[in-house]
Amino acid sequence: MSTSSTAQDTGGTVRSLIPARIDRLPWASFHTRLVIALGVAWILDGLEISVASAVEGALTKPDTLNMSAAGSTSIATIYLVGEVIGALVFGQFADRWGRQKLFMITLGVYLVGSGLSAATAGAGAGWVAFLYATRLIAGMGIGGEYAAINSAIDELIPARYRGRIDIAINGTYWAGAIVGTFATFLFLNTIQPSLGWRLGFLLGPVLALFIIYVRRNLPESPRWQLMHGRAEQAEQTITQIEQEVAQRGVILEEVDESRAIEVRPADRTGYFALARVLFRDYRPRAVLGLGLMVTQSFLYNAIFFSYSIVLTVFYHVEGTAALYGIAFAIGNLIGPFVLGPLFDTVGRKKMISGSYLIAGVLLAISAFLFKAQVFNATTQTLAWVIIFFFASAGASSAYLTVSEIFPQEVRAKAIAVFFSIAQIVGALATLFYGALIDKNHPDFNKLFIGYITGAVIMVIGGIIAVFFGVAAEGRSLEDVAAPLAVVRAKIAKGGAEPATGAATG
Repeated sequence: MSTSSTAQDTGGTVRSLIPARIDRLPWASFHTRLVIALGVAWILDGLEISVASAVEGALTKPDTLNMSAAGSTSIATIYLVGEVIGALVFGQFADRWGRQKLFMITLGVYLVGSGLSAATAGAGAGWVAFLYATRLIAGMGIGGEYAAINSAIDELIPARYRGRIDIAINGTYWAGAIVGTFATFLFLNTIQPSLGWRLGFLLGPVLALFIIYVRRNLPESPRWQLMHGRAEQAEQTITQIEQEVAQRGVILEEVDESRAIEVRPADRTGYFALARVLFRDYRPRAVLGLGLMVTQSFLYNAIFFSYSIVLTVFYHVEGTAALYGIAFAIGNLIGPFVLGPLFDTVGRKKMISGSYLIAGVLLAISAFLFKAQVFNATTQTLAWVIIFFFASAGASSAYLTVSEIFPQEVRAKAIAVFFSIAQIVGALATLFYGALIDKNHPDFNKLFIGYITGAVIMVIGGIIAVFFGVAAEGRSLEDVAAPLAVVRAKIAKGGAEPATGAATG
């Protein structure tokens, strides 16, 4: 096992094997604990979205908050706005202050916001404004989680596992959706509505309390520490991780000195630095990240937020649409776990482009069957399950892509920006599909156009992956994208685009 592998010269340049030491680790209990503690962010998001959707109807009743239909449906929109704000604000802090501080702060913000939502005590305008404010705060916490958590996981998981772990974790969004849908269905149907909707909003905070306890002992990312001039702390952190792994009887081989990286930490790496990275140094990758995130968000928001009304209006499902939604969510959950390992073995470009293209083609086929009125509620849901088995893995790979193809110093901000743009596009997609559905005069032809549009957009995402995809499987993050602070590094064949020196902003 390596002892000290980090040295600093009088000019401030640090030579270190820390990234290589992280990537050579075998899978251990440390990594399992890391995944459980950090990966819960996606479960919480899926839970929050499903709870908000499920309680919309209940909040319009006189014995709850007596809200208007428009006021009730606005809850989900405000939550999404909060996610955008939180991603942009906390993404900046995650790169500046570190991953560890932020994944504690963001979870605390979410816990407070969602917990207070359940404390809405009346139906007056003031209390409704209070509810909106708490949903905004909860969304900010989860948006911040996306930026901080994706960064931390990628920087602490060995390269050969990074793809499957990222994709599986992102896929657990649907586990949260299943839990939230099923639990809220029980609460609203077995408990008086005035209490049932509050219990729905308390599900997430209860889980968050447990996760805060688990997260408290997780280390800072040694990669972040190294790139921000904290070489001694980085050395201590990686040594502690190695010692924990070695206690399991694992013998860690020495890391070859040729894999060392030399960095001179930059003072500031803000959004100006990110803009330079995206528009000057990594333009093709910016196109890739934006294309993948936007196309999957359009498809998901279009289908997921409209499936219930489609089942009700076109297939006359009454009262059990949520149960069909659970089947839909199960297909989305299985896809990333089954297909995820292939992103590390078959490769990123083939699997990302393939999952997008297959999902788009299947959606187009189902659109023609929908127009021909071949489906019933069950077969339509089955078609969605099959389509999103592939689309879910593709959507998860979009988050994986934007979290590994940009330099470490701006990684969280890059995730935040692409996530925020995708959320905005997704919200527009929801409005677009909502406009195609007339409750009183259902028109199969109009919605057919919507489904074909979604299919074409998903295919475009696949084509972008074909031309701009990055073969990041099994490669160190520093090989995929050289840090802005890099002076010299061992770059694998086909490796990182050349660094241009420390950026500021």
